[in-house]
Amino acid sequence: MRPLDIREVVEFVENNIGDFHGKRLTSLEKLELEKVLKRKNPYLFKAKNILAAGELVKVLLDAHLSSQEETIFGEFLERLAIFVAGRVFGGKKSAAVGIDLEMEVDGIIYLIAIKSGPNWGNSDQISKMKANFVQAQRILRTNNPNANVRAINGCCYGRNSKKDKGTYLKLCGQSFWSLISGNENLYLEIIEPLGHRAKERNDEFVEEYSKILNRFTAQFISEFCNSDGAIDWQKLVKLNSGSERLPRKPRKEK
Repeated sequence: MRPLDIREVVEFVENNIGDFHGKRLTSLEKLELEKVLKRKNPYLFKAKNILAAGELVKVLLDAHLSSQEETIFGEFLERLAIFVAGRVFGGKKSAAVGIDLEMEVDGIIYLIAIKSGPNWGNSDQISKMKANFVQAQRILRTNNPNANVRAINGCCYGRNSKKDKGTYLKLCGQSFWSLISGNENLYLEIIEPLGHRAKERNDEFVEEYSKILNRFTAQFISEFCNSDGAIDWQKLVKLNSGSERLPRKPRKEK
């Protein structure tokens, strides 16, 4: 074990947090109104009595961006966790399917699947993770039958009252960062450097966001509002949920 130098963590964050902001902005720039409209539930927005085109477009845009940002930032936190484990325990990105981090501590080999927060998946996704753990453990023990292997679902934030899940441990927030760093306070120490140049980068994002919001609103009014300005909900629902016309089977020649 090599004691963690928090200055190295700060340097890593400051050198790499720009990737998150860059991908966030790129995701925004690539958006198309029609694709956003097709992904969200028009019945929900009608039930909420959203009447203004600008309000509806903003709700749609914000919902889309929220899920995108969670994914993009989760990828950044995974890279940070692998960096920290690498500096302290010689941890590395695992070659095993579905395993993000592999490290050895005091004779124990940890296989870690990293997620952003504790509420990350449905039962099928959790079953898939379990299967990945079993497969990775089987491969490790092929050459070393007596290997002490532990499977960990590591969550970068949040809490989890029941850590022992039977076939694996679920460690969240402080417990996860402490495991991979040997530092019980790392979960607190990483929050400050994450704000590196945040205002400057967010100002750039807000400027681009405003342009897209205005453009999408104008496009929505043009394509999905009646001449009196009311939203044409049937047209919107047809775009979102209408069946594509199936090709007819060719007639058999008599």
